[in-house]
Amino acid sequence: MPERRSALSGAAKRPLPAGLPREWYETHNRRLKAMRLAIALLDTGVYHPANASNRRIRTTAESIGIRPPSDTTCRMVRSLIHYDD
Repeated sequence: MPERRSALSGAAKRPLPAGLPREWYETHNRRLKAMRLAIALLDTGVYHPANASNRRIRTTAESIGIRPPSDTTCRMVRSLIHYDD
């Protein structure tokens, strides 16, 4: 699997706004992590939320070099992998 960080490092990063509650930053970072994981899972052929178990999500996180996600982040990843019949 290709390294994702190298592709993202070229984008101009802006600092996060100051003065917001800590929960806002935690939620923001959780959403970013969930999005990275959802994209990685889609790249590996996981197109249905039922196929994205916590174990598979955590294994994917390890393979792309990010810390293992919490149960909450795993649920968020599954919600991002939306399946239409």
